[in-house]
This record gives sequence, structure tokens and C-alpha cells, in this order.
Amino acid sequence: MGFLFRLLAGIFVAIALGFGLSWYVLTDGRLIAAVRAGPWAAWPDIGQENPNPYSRAYLARTGVMQLGYAEGIQFIAITDSAGETLERRCTYRLEGGVPGATFWTLVATDADGANVAASPQALALHSERIARGVEGSVNIAVGPDLAPGNWLEIAGEGPFQLALTFYDAAIFAGGSTTVNQMPEIMRERCR
Repeated sequence: MGFLFRLLAGIFVAIALGFGLSWYVLTDGRLIAAVRAGPWAAWPDIGQENPNPYSRAYLARTGVMQLGYAEGIQFIAITDSAGETLERRCTYRLEGGVPGATFWTLVATDADGANVAASPQALALHSERIARGVEGSVNIAVGPDLAPGNWLEIAGEGPFQLALTFYDAAIFAGGSTTVNQMPEIMRERCR
């Protein structure tokens, strides 16, 4: 009787662990196939000709079109630098340097990828249209409340994510898989 119980318990643990890890990889997978820089995560293998199995599964699950390896890379943040979930009722400050790229965009979306910008005329911030700080650093406010300088206004309730997409970027040139600089995301205030 003890042997049968241990066998069934082992089978249950194996199935739960297998399905749990599969679900994690297909919905997020940040610990397995992603490159991390603070709260930002990117999947550099997605744009390659033969991505790893985890990246392939992520692509199949999300159904999003990804940039080719030479075209650019997208970083996603679902938390601030303190590890708290990004909330639309809060205002955040993005500060710091950005990797070298010909052009980049910053977009706020919900979990399904729908844009949550408050104005249809300002759906994203573009690298060509922002004021930069010393040595090219950025200082951007993201939130529902008016902020001086660079501001991406968002609307609605609930969590959101930030997508920072670099086009014609040299981030992983030469086989490197590290990111030297990404802006920090700091929560300033909430409604």
C-alpha cells in the first residue's frame, strides 16, 4: 500500500511540475530564455533563424510578430525597479541611459498587448521626439497625471507593461548577451 501511494504521489508531482514549468515558459519564461536588465526582459533568440525551443514555444503561444535579429529587439517591463507590478493609477519615472540604437519607441500596453495611452495622437514616445539629459540619458514620466518634460499619458485601471523597442540596435553585437544600460523605473505616486 505504501509503495502504491509513493508511486501515485511521484506521478502527481512530476505531472504538476511538468505542466507548471510548461505554463510558465509559454506565458512568461523570464528565468529561462530571457536576458534581464533590472525590470526589463528581452528574448534575443526570438529573432534568430532557429530560436531555442522555449523562445519558439513563447512565440507560438503569444502569436506576436517579432523583429529579426538584425532589425532590433524589444524589452518588456511588468514591474518597476523595486519589483512592484506596474499599475495604471500610478505615475512612474524612467531615468538612465539607453543602449545604442538608430531609433527606439516606448509603449504602454495591457497584458494582451492593447495600447493604454490616453491620447490617440500620442500612442508612444519616440527617441527622435524627446528631450535628453546629460550624455543622452532619458527622463520620462509614464502615468495618468500631467508631468513636466517627456510624458507618456496612460489611462484606465489595472496593471500594464512597458515595451521599449530598439531598432537597428547593436545591443548583442559580437555575441555578447549582456546589457550595460537600461533606464530604471521608479514609482513616484499613486492616485
